[in-house]
Amino acid sequence: MDSMEIEGASSNAYSNRNGDNKTISFDRAAARGTFLVWENLFAVLPNFGNNKPTKRLLQGLYGYAEPGRIMAIMGPSGSGKSTLLDSLAGLFFYYFSSNAYVTQENVLLGTLTVRETITYSAHLRLPSSMSKEDIKSHVDGTILELGLHDCADTVIGNWHLRGISGGEKKRLSIALEILTKPQLFASAFFVIQTLRNIARDGRTVISSIHQPSSEVFALFDDLFLLSGGETVYFGEAKLAVEFFAEAGFPCPSRRNPSDHFLRCVNSDFDAVTTTLKGSQRIRDVPSSSDPFMNMATAEIKARLVESYRRSKYAKRARARIQELSAMEGLEIEIKTISKASWWKQLSTLTRRSLVNMSRDVGYYWARIAIYLVVSICVGTIFFDVGTGYTAILARISCGAFITGFMTFMSIGGFPSFIEEMKIFYHEKLNGYYGVTVYILSNFLSSFPFLVAISLMSSSITFFMVKFRPGFSYFAFFTMNIFLCISVIESLMMVVASLVPNYLMGVVVGAGVLGIIMMTSGFFRLLPDLPKLFWRYPISYLSYGSWAIQGAYKNDFLGVEFDPMFPGEPKLKGEDIIKNTFGISIDRSKWWDLSAIVVILISYRLLFFIILKFKERACPVFKSIYAKKTLQYLDKRPSFRNMPSRTFSSRRHQPPHSLSSQEGLSSPLN
Repeated sequence: MDSMEIEGASSNAYSNRNGDNKTISFDRAAARGTFLVWENLFAVLPNFGNNKPTKRLLQGLYGYAEPGRIMAIMGPSGSGKSTLLDSLAGLFFYYFSSNAYVTQENVLLGTLTVRETITYSAHLRLPSSMSKEDIKSHVDGTILELGLHDCADTVIGNWHLRGISGGEKKRLSIALEILTKPQLFASAFFVIQTLRNIARDGRTVISSIHQPSSEVFALFDDLFLLSGGETVYFGEAKLAVEFFAEAGFPCPSRRNPSDHFLRCVNSDFDAVTTTLKGSQRIRDVPSSSDPFMNMATAEIKARLVESYRRSKYAKRARARIQELSAMEGLEIEIKTISKASWWKQLSTLTRRSLVNMSRDVGYYWARIAIYLVVSICVGTIFFDVGTGYTAILARISCGAFITGFMTFMSIGGFPSFIEEMKIFYHEKLNGYYGVTVYILSNFLSSFPFLVAISLMSSSITFFMVKFRPGFSYFAFFTMNIFLCISVIESLMMVVASLVPNYLMGVVVGAGVLGIIMMTSGFFRLLPDLPKLFWRYPISYLSYGSWAIQGAYKNDFLGVEFDPMFPGEPKLKGEDIIKNTFGISIDRSKWWDLSAIVVILISYRLLFFIILKFKERACPVFKSIYAKKTLQYLDKRPSFRNMPSRTFSSRRHQPPHSLSSQEGLSSPLN
C-alpha cells in the first residue's frame, strides 16, 4: 500500500549563495510546454534568541522539470519534500496563470455535488464567450478524464452530509485545476496514474510522495531523492538503482527500489534496529555479512550525497539545466486573472454561494430556527406590554434585547464563514476572481436569508409585544433588526480575515460585540459614559447605540404612558427617552438608521482593505523579512560554516546499521 506524508514549514527564508531570493527560472513556450529550473535553492528556519544553529531545510538544490514527464520528490519524513514543493509553488505558481498547485488538503464546499463544483469553477475561469453547451461539454470531459462519472451527482460531504470518498476528493481537486489545462502541475499526493496521463498530454507534473509501491514507482519518469534537505539523487527514475549500486549500496533483487532508497537515508530504521537489537533475529545476523554492518544511516547518507555530487548523473543534470536556461522564449509575465467577465464571475459566485448557504444547515437554517424560538420567547414574555407605568421599563428592556442580545446570535455563522474563507483564499491565489467580486457575491447571496431572519423575528415580536402600531413603525423595526444583523455579519468577516482560527475568532468576535453592547446606552446611559474613549469615539462607532436610540424613538415618540400614581398627568414618550434615558430627540430616527448603514459599509470596506492589504503588502513584507533574515544569518558562523553532512534530525538517535535488516521485507518482520 502506498503511503504519503506532508510536513509544513513556517517562517522560511529562501536564498541562493549570493543572498538573492529568486532562484527559479523557467521557459514557457506554446510548442514546448513549461520547463521549470531551480538552482542553488535554499530554505532555512532561523533560530532567533538562542545559540542553536540555524536549521537548513533545503541546502543548495539544483533541478528541473520538463513537459510530458512526471517527477517524484521522495524522501523520509522531514527530508524537505513539502518544503521544496511549497517553495516552487510560492516562488513560481503565484505569478503565472497557466499553472496549478494541488495541496494535500482538499479545499472544497461540502454542500455541492462533484458536477456542480466543477461547473461553477468552469464558469468562474473559462472565457465568457464560451456557450453553456461548450462549458458543459468541457466539464463532462474533465469528469470522465478523472474517473468521477460514478460520483458526479453526489455531494462532496461535510459535517452533516455524507459524501464522496477521500480519493474522489483528491481527484476532484485535480479536476478543478486542469479545467484550464495548466502547463505546469504540482501535486502533494499520490493519484499517480491520473497524473501520468496528465503529463503525457504535454504538461509538467511534480508530485511529492513518501513511499510508493514498486508498481507506482515505475510510473515516474524522474526522481528527486532528498534527505536532510540535500540531494541524494536527481535524474531518471529508472537509473536510480544503477546509481545506488555504483555508490556501493546495491538494491537487492526482490526489494522495492523506493523501499531500498529510503532505508539508506531514513534514520527511523536506526531507531527500529536499536529497539529490536536484543531480538534473536537481529542479534544472530553475522557482523561480517556486510561491510557496512556498523555504518550509521547518517554516514550512509553522507556518502551517497558525496557520490552523487561527483557522479555522471549530477554532471548530466547540470548540463541539462544550462541547456534549458539558455533556451529562447524565457519570459516573466504577471499572473492573469480569470478569463470570465467580471459580471459572470459575480453571478456565478453569487449562485454558488446561495446554493452553499441553502444546503449548509449550520450557515443560516440553524440560526433561523433559533431566531424563531427566541422571538416566540420574547413575544410571550413581553406579550401585550401595554402603556402602563411598568410598561416603560419593559419596552426599554425588550427593545435593547432585540437590537443587542438577539442580533448577537449571528455570531453562530462564524464557523461556516471560516470554511468559506478557506475556499476564497485558495481560489483567489489561483486567480479565479478578485476581492470585490467575493465581497459583493457574499452580501447578495446572504441577503435573502438576512431578510427572512429579520422579517420573521420582527413579525413575531412586533405584533406579540404590540409595539406602536402602524406600517411605517413596523418597517423601521424590521430594517433596524436587518441592519444590526448585517453589521454583525460584516464585523465577523473582519474578524475572520484577521483571526482565521475558529476558536480564537469566536472569542475575539464575542469580545468586540460585548464592548459594543456595553456602550450601547442600555447598561449605562450614553450621557453618563466616560467622555474620553467610551463616549467619544466608541459609542459613536457602536451600531448598538444607534440601533437602541432609533428603536426607542420608533416606539416612544407620540405615545403616552400612565403615571406612577393615578390622577397625575400622562407621561409623554418624548420626555421619557429624553430626560430619563438621555436620548436626544433633535434628530430623526431615520438618521440613527443611516448611521448603522454607514457602519455597515465601513465594515465591508475595512474587510476589503484587509484582504487587499494581505494580497499586496504581505508578499513585500515577506520578501523584506527574508532578505533581512538572510543578512543576519550570513553573520552567524553556524549558518556559514555548518557542514552539510552533519545535518540530521534531532528526533533520531544515531545509530545502527542498514544492513542488519537485509533480506527482511520489514524491520518488524
